[in-house]
Amino acid sequence: MGEAERGESAPRFWVSYWCAKGHETRPSFSEEAGAEAPETWDCPRCGFPAGQDEQNPPAPVRNEPYKTHLAYVKERRTDEDGAAILDEALAALRARRGG
Repeated sequence: MGEAERGESAPRFWVSYWCAKGHETRPSFSEEAGAEAPETWDCPRCGFPAGQDEQNPPAPVRNEPYKTHLAYVKERRTDEDGAAILDEALAALRARRGG
């Protein structure tokens, strides 16, 4: 299918983006009135954010590791709190069992 069937292609401009690993990406954007290129772009090779300043690319996003329910509980309670709650629960269980 040629341009005759699709019509004229819109005027485009290309912007270079660099990620922290030094990869360059050059997406194209339409030259429509008021159209601007975004500040950052995701690198298609490594997934890091890429910026327009080759000497100062954006820092990679640091993903927090998955936390279990227990990890969240340990953030909120001290070991002493945990021991007190366990003692209370064991005392209640022993009282129900009659022993």
